[in-house]
Amino acid sequence: MNTDNFVNIAAHLPEMARRRPDAPAIIFPKKNRRLSFRELDAMSDRIAHGLVHHGIGRGVRTVLMVTPGPEFFALTFALFKVGAVPVLIDPGLGVKNLKKCLAEAGPRAFIGIPKAHVARLLFGWGKETLSTFITVGRRLFWEGTTLTSLIEQQEKLPFPLAPTERDDTAAILFTSGSTGPPKGAVYSHGNFAAQVDALRRVYGIEPGEIDLPTFPLFALFAPALGMTAVIPEMDFTRPGSVNPKKILSAIETYGVTTMFGSPALINRVGRFGEREGVKLPTLKRVISAGAPVPAAVMERFTRMLNAGVEVFTPYGATEALPVCSIGSSEILGETRRITDAGGGVCVGKPVEGVRLEVIEISDEPIPYWDDSLRAPIGKIGEIVVQGEQVTHGYFNRPEADLLSKIDDPAGGGFFHRMGDLGGKDEDGRIWFCGRKSHRVVTPEETLFTIPCEAVFNTHPAVFRTALVGIGEKGRQLPVLCVELEKGAKVDREKVRRELLAIADAHIHTRGITTILFHPAFPVDIRHNAKIFREKLAVWAAGRLS
Repeated sequence: MNTDNFVNIAAHLPEMARRRPDAPAIIFPKKNRRLSFRELDAMSDRIAHGLVHHGIGRGVRTVLMVTPGPEFFALTFALFKVGAVPVLIDPGLGVKNLKKCLAEAGPRAFIGIPKAHVARLLFGWGKETLSTFITVGRRLFWEGTTLTSLIEQQEKLPFPLAPTERDDTAAILFTSGSTGPPKGAVYSHGNFAAQVDALRRVYGIEPGEIDLPTFPLFALFAPALGMTAVIPEMDFTRPGSVNPKKILSAIETYGVTTMFGSPALINRVGRFGEREGVKLPTLKRVISAGAPVPAAVMERFTRMLNAGVEVFTPYGATEALPVCSIGSSEILGETRRITDAGGGVCVGKPVEGVRLEVIEISDEPIPYWDDSLRAPIGKIGEIVVQGEQVTHGYFNRPEADLLSKIDDPAGGGFFHRMGDLGGKDEDGRIWFCGRKSHRVVTPEETLFTIPCEAVFNTHPAVFRTALVGIGEKGRQLPVLCVELEKGAKVDREKVRRELLAIADAHIHTRGITTILFHPAFPVDIRHNAKIFREKLAVWAAGRLS
């Protein structure tokens, strides 16, 4: 092994245990429990020894279905320490997709809570490949051992980190599949290390800070960044239904300095905070990702923060994060008016170390990079990115790799096609204009979702809108689906006329003449902001038939 390339993402934990042994690494208000960096490191060492004893070593793909808690953190770091490959699948994907993901990943080991093991047996998850089973909690009628038993059988000895290299596979993370079947993004140890470095650099995070991560994967970055992670009381699969009091209580009780939350969570907590006149003086920054954050949601939340403290919205995807970043001061002070006029959502400039290009839109594979692919400044095209935090491909999905990667022999790397559309302005800022698969192509023009919807979203009775296309691309009928504000008592026909007037006032929306009101958009429950436009298109087609 080339020692210059030695990278193991778990190395951050023993380093923090050495530098800040007694500082809390994770705090669990619900159980009134905390673990110091030394305790978390020691716990993960004992688990690592136990994993190897049970045949879970380097390269072994291991499903991890454990609720956020001490065991989740210790297990994840233990799997990284032994060089195993955790397979992380968000339960919010649904039973049908979970089975497909597991069949695709071909795991040998399964670590989960009792509920996960029951589901595994009931639905036949991974039955072709699984042979090792560990239960976090009480084991009932299935084979294997428990995590408690595994730990008790091991002495308290340090565990030597597996000598993994930068390009070695560290984990498989299944994407949401919001525009197709879920795919397993293959993360290398180098990808994770680059993400940690980028987050520290972009947001000025320092060891000793207190983090409130409301997404489990981001919680794992906290120990790597030297922060204490306060794990809130919430259903992590439904952030849009969070109890705002518990989030605010955790921030106030533990002096949280950094908060990460989806737009739906930020919206819910912000609305409550505005009603109750809440102030959050300890927060130094708020980070929200997963979907665009409406300016009104951002503005409401910033009222709880000290002057100068911002809500940051990093742009990226499971396959590449962070790519760009922008703060609320720039959005509310400058880019908001352009967004409301249909200019797209500004996601800021590419972060240091990321090369971002906008190319002409294509649905076909692009084998090799060529400078002639670039779209002119100001023109909406397809966003492609290159950088250390960009994953190399998907697990067992060569056809997806073919469509999503562009080899760059001259640059010695590759570009990842984000599947997003956007443009670059004269200042180098990127303007997000929606998913490529969601664009509506009529015989006369191509309509982009985010710029079109933004102008309608300014109507006071409108909660959100979604542009969908009915029919075959190239001959689609554009339809605007409208979800009104909850509890709003309005004359729908009057609102329809006003929305049609708005459409006629903007050159890029004049082709939209069909408007349908929908009671509640189908959305990704984890973000409550990613709209399932494919389902809306089917619904709209049914209404118009």
